[in-house]
Amino acid sequence: MIKVSKSGAAGVATKQSSGPIPAAALSGVSQYRWWILLGLITAAIMEVLDTTIVNVALPQMAGNLGATFEEIGWVSTGYILSNVVVLPMTAFLAARFGRKRYLGFSILLFIFASFFCGMSHTLIELVFWRIVQGAGGAALLSTAQATLRQIFPTEQQGIVQAIFLMGIIVAPTLGPTLGGWITDNYTWNWCFFINIPIGIVSFFLVTSFLEDSIQASKAGTVDWLGIGLMTVGLGSLQYVLEQGQSKDWFNDAMIVKLTMLSTITLGTLMWWELSPRNTHPVVNFRILKNKTLSSAIFLFIALGFGLYGGVYLFPLFAQTILNFTPTKTGLVLLPGGLATATSALLCGRLLNGKKALVDPRVLIIIGMSIFMISMWDLGHLTIISGEADTRLSLLIRGFGLGFLFAPINQVAYASVSPQEAQQASGLINLARQLGGSFGIAILGTYLTHRTDIHRANLVNYIYAGNPQFETRFQGLVHNFQIHGYGTADAHRAAYAALNRTVSVQAQVSSFNDSFIMILIFFLVTAPAILLLKKSKPAKVAVDAH
Repeated sequence: MIKVSKSGAAGVATKQSSGPIPAAALSGVSQYRWWILLGLITAAIMEVLDTTIVNVALPQMAGNLGATFEEIGWVSTGYILSNVVVLPMTAFLAARFGRKRYLGFSILLFIFASFFCGMSHTLIELVFWRIVQGAGGAALLSTAQATLRQIFPTEQQGIVQAIFLMGIIVAPTLGPTLGGWITDNYTWNWCFFINIPIGIVSFFLVTSFLEDSIQASKAGTVDWLGIGLMTVGLGSLQYVLEQGQSKDWFNDAMIVKLTMLSTITLGTLMWWELSPRNTHPVVNFRILKNKTLSSAIFLFIALGFGLYGGVYLFPLFAQTILNFTPTKTGLVLLPGGLATATSALLCGRLLNGKKALVDPRVLIIIGMSIFMISMWDLGHLTIISGEADTRLSLLIRGFGLGFLFAPINQVAYASVSPQEAQQASGLINLARQLGGSFGIAILGTYLTHRTDIHRANLVNYIYAGNPQFETRFQGLVHNFQIHGYGTADAHRAAYAALNRTVSVQAQVSSFNDSFIMILIFFLVTAPAILLLKKSKPAKVAVDAH
């Protein structure tokens, strides 16, 4: 059944509809949908880009602001902290203030904060405005994605969601390249100033053509307890994940206290949000009874782990082991980003239409297989690997990611009603963000731990009497003596050279182990695909606005 609004436009197809909305009815639903898509994807790319674009500029920021490397890390940490805290609340905020007003305000807040980030003269100023920026950026992902689910008909969802996800996936890959170019040619301030014209265009498109959803339910009493518990719990958890490695994890008293605090508050949050006494929960965890949605969220945690974990590991490997410059590293990553865009659009085309050409679960299995092949390749790079070797592995990785995000996203949203789309979007994006935080934290610690182990094992072979050691050592001594070193100095230089070789080889092996760890993590999470159900497009509604 199609409801008609007072203005006469076609309205909502209820969940009980027996078939898709006729094309004639849809033709006048929203002639500005594609303009809204352009505005929302622009805002989303701007938000995701800001999570990685500043990373390469942190050393310059530290020098200009007189901060230590640990202190300047809060420029990234503060942004992610506030983003993670606000993400689950976006459904409540959109219902409370209206979709159009909330999105417009969030874009303006992001622009405003970006300007003051660029104008900051002290570390405290910069961190404060980054926190504000992160809070504004939450809606640019969650509410934007839910809006697209509500304003486009079922037969267009495949390609629309693929286009939107393409920006979210590719942006973190391009961030370091763009940030390095801006830092090299201008100053770190322009990493923030470039958001202003982009944000203005996005704000104009969204506020000019988008209207509030006629499906949205009005928010009731404010769940202050839920908001407080979530802020403390997620904030503490994100701090532990961001700062744990640098503070030696549970050997630091603050990390221990915040871990306990996050465990208690998040446990209490789950109980309170599911309690019958809480009539207006800030996060509706009840939608997780949907097995398909729960499985998709679990897979998004794995995807966040692989996406952000890979973006974290490869630049370290390329610049530390292969001596790539930041610009060269970014250029090597670029083809992989383009491959992601290509495969995401291909999946969108296959999933588009009233009846998908391919079962999304088949595409997910293909994507998993391709991604794991790329991790196997990256897990066998050596110190003599060249640009071509790394580019091919990253190309395969990028192609696999496109086959994962679009189909999982399609299955997840098709399993919920339009009224639940906003809640689902908040949890999906939170899962991706937390998956990335867990990935970086776990892989960073694992990398350090495995480096120590490999170094200890290699050192066992450095002893007098080992023929290979003696041959290598004497060859180095002879080489240094040819270059004018005395006997004693040549011996010391030879030991130093061997020490560097052992350290580098230990690091290479630990990077290999870390990439293989991502492969194993994907392999372990793959059975969740079996819990996904094939989507039923006839149940999706279209918002006239």
